[in-house]
Amino acid sequence: MTARVGRPGLDAIRLAAEGLRGIVVHTPLVAYRGDPGDGDRSAGILLKPEIHQPVGSFKLRGVFHAVASLPAEAREAGIATVSAGNTAQALAWAGRHFGVPARSLMPDTAPRTKIDAVRALGGEPVLVPVAELFRYLRERGWESEPYAFIDPWTNRDVLAGHASLGLEILDDRPEVETVYVPVGGGGLLAGVGSAIRQLAPSVRLVAVEPEGCPSLHAALDAGKPVTVPCKTICDGVAVPYITEEMFPLLSELVDEVVLVSERAVRDAVRSLALENKIVAEPSGALALAAALAVPASERGESVCLVTGGSIDRDLLVEILSDDAT
Repeated sequence: MTARVGRPGLDAIRLAAEGLRGIVVHTPLVAYRGDPGDGDRSAGILLKPEIHQPVGSFKLRGVFHAVASLPAEAREAGIATVSAGNTAQALAWAGRHFGVPARSLMPDTAPRTKIDAVRALGGEPVLVPVAELFRYLRERGWESEPYAFIDPWTNRDVLAGHASLGLEILDDRPEVETVYVPVGGGGLLAGVGSAIRQLAPSVRLVAVEPEGCPSLHAALDAGKPVTVPCKTICDGVAVPYITEEMFPLLSELVDEVVLVSERAVRDAVRSLALENKIVAEPSGALALAAALAVPASERGESVCLVTGGSIDRDLLVEILSDDAT
């Protein structure tokens, strides 16, 4: 029987947050400035721009804490993960910090921006077909390798590091009513949700997925993990299944799963860039796209996690130039 992942406790979360001081940025909550045509849709939306982390995404929180928590001997043998790009950048940053090799299995369809960023940080991206990457995960390919493997979803230290986001939100805005969290494999939702459920259980947690890759939504409908087709501009959350280990925890944490269209994601990327001067990748704009689809009176004061900013230049230009947006 597959062991389920349990939520990290408050002591572990606070320990992680303390260990991340001086490593990650306590990102501010900033009011969303909507498009002129938004009307009251944009009222009460606060953005948490994790693009300001040293690697451009929230991933450094969990990955660094997990690497720092390894026994020194295990860490010195090298560290490894699987990633669409942002986790790999975080691992490379941590590897450089500790002076150890950092190897990331990445899909050969990953944006060039992310691949180049991993290399620039001193990491080793190993590009494989998407099917091979998920086969490696399912078959636990890392067990035959010498590197210390950091699972981006099921590692409890990763979740505790990501949970520091939840602490920051509640410290800065204890009256928040709804938090929108993008979901790929579920590590961010598990971390943030664990902190919020233990400290402010009345806060509504909304998971957000693209319509083209609804793995958590489909799993909740089926009552168990299922594999879904994945075709979306949101490469950072393009995970075709929720693992059996993560499904029970995500099921108990989330209040609702919202699916967002590709058009809504593009609109959100454009609005963040032009109106708010925040450059977000499509996955990083998911939360805002979901919040804008709900009247302010229904969601109350809301925090949208802008999770990352690694977007290819050509794609950004395309979105900003799209008159249909």
